[in-house]
Amino acid sequence: MYNWVLWFHIISMVSWFAVLFYMPRLFVYHAEHADNAGFVKVVKIMEYKIFHYIGVPSFWATLLSGLALIWLYPVNIFTTGGWFHAKLLFVVILIVYFFSLGMLRKKLEKGTCNKSGKFFRYYNEAPTLLLIFIVALVVVKPF
Repeated sequence: MYNWVLWFHIISMVSWFAVLFYMPRLFVYHAEHADNAGFVKVVKIMEYKIFHYIGVPSFWATLLSGLALIWLYPVNIFTTGGWFHAKLLFVVILIVYFFSLGMLRKKLEKGTCNKSGKFFRYYNEAPTLLLIFIVALVVVKPF
């Protein structure tokens, strides 16, 4: 059972990361083309659908399957060393990042977001760095 849950966790994580990578890119387009009402209207629809139809379900699938993995093999928490706890810290940061995307999406939708395309380009790098750290911790288990 553990391997099937792990498989599902990886698949759902990949789907979640697709949203984490793509939403800020849509925000770049939204911010940089705010004067083009037709374009912004299409981008708002894309932002909504990607966040709600892919992001939210894949977030919950990743979170619940991760918790199931801990429940199926709880010894990991106590015997793996600090890498597991560091991974969980980075996951919590990712969760905060994901919900910040939701808040930024709402502000962009209402026209109250004053962030620039440049800001969103930099903001887009956060999930990449977190993914690098998380995968490194899982594969290498340095401590």
